[in-house]
Amino acid sequence: MPQPVSIILDWGTSSLRAALVSATGETLDSRDTTSGGIQFVKDGAFEAALMESVGDWFTAHGPLPVLASGMITSRNGWVEVPYVDAPAGLAELGAGTRRITLENGAAVTFLPGMRDPAAKPFPDVMRGEETQIVGCGLDRDRTVVLPGTHSKWARVEAGRIAGFQTYATGEIFALLTKHSFIAKAAEPAPGAEPVWPAFDRGAEFAASDARAADAFLSSVFSARTGVLAGVLKPEDIGDYVSGLVIGSEFRQARAAGWLVPGEAIGIVGNNILNSRYSRVAPLFDLTVEPSPADAAKLGVQQIAAQLQLTK
Repeated sequence: MPQPVSIILDWGTSSLRAALVSATGETLDSRDTTSGGIQFVKDGAFEAALMESVGDWFTAHGPLPVLASGMITSRNGWVEVPYVDAPAGLAELGAGTRRITLENGAAVTFLPGMRDPAAKPFPDVMRGEETQIVGCGLDRDRTVVLPGTHSKWARVEAGRIAGFQTYATGEIFALLTKHSFIAKAAEPAPGAEPVWPAFDRGAEFAASDARAADAFLSSVFSARTGVLAGVLKPEDIGDYVSGLVIGSEFRQARAAGWLVPGEAIGIVGNNILNSRYSRVAPLFDLTVEPSPADAAKLGVQQIAAQLQLTK
C-alpha cells in the first residue's frame, strides 16, 4: 500500500477539499466538507477546523506536511499571503509561499494567489485558480479558461501565466435567473438535462455577426421578449440565459484579445460547466483540449516540487 507523504488542501470560502497524497501523486483518501469553508470558521479557529476534518490522517501517519491554496490565504483566511504579480511561473509562485508549524509539528505551506497589475481599470486577482492553470500545463503558449461564478481567462506564454481577466458570468447568471423580473427562471429538477435548443439559441445569438449582440444589457431583455413572442417557453429561460451570458463572455474575451480564432483552448472546471463552455467554443472557431480533472492538485504538487528544488 503506498504511503502518504503530504496533505493537499483546496480551502475556499464555502468548502474544504482535502487529499491525502502519495509520493507518486496518487490520492489515497479525500475529504470534501461542503460546510467547512473559511466563512464557517469562527474566531479564526482554523487549526481546530483542519484537525476536525483530517486529524485522523495525522493520527495514522504522523505530522505530514500540508500544502494549502485558495481563499484560506486571503485576508479573511488563516494566513494572508501577498499576491504574486503576473507574469509569473513556478519560481515566482514558489517564492511567494508562507509557512507555519502546527501544534503537532506539521508544517503548513500556504500558496499565494496572483495579481495582474496590467488589468484595467484596476489590477485583477485570483486565489486558487493559478494552481489549476499550472496543473493544466505551462509547457506551451495558449489560453486557459476557468468557468465559474467568476470565470477566469488566462494566457500562458513562455512557461508563465502572462496575464488574466475575470468575468462575473456565473454571478450575473444567478442574479438574472433568481432575482430579476426579465429572466427569472424556475429551478430545474435535480438531474434534469439542459434544454440544449434554448441554450444554443442564446449562445448562437451572442456569437452572431448581429450588431445587437454587442449590447449585452439590451440582449438580455430578449429573455422576456422571447417569451412574449412565443419563441421561448418559460421553462427555456434558464438555459437560454445561460447560453446568452456564456456566449457573451466569449464575445467579450475575443474583443479583449484573450482568444484567437483557430486556436485550441484549455477549459478547467466541473463537468456541467465544461460541457456548456465546450459547446460554445466552436461558435468562436475554437477547439477545446481536455484538461486533467485533478488540475488543482497537480498544480500544487508542481509548486511543491519547486520548493524542494530551491531549498
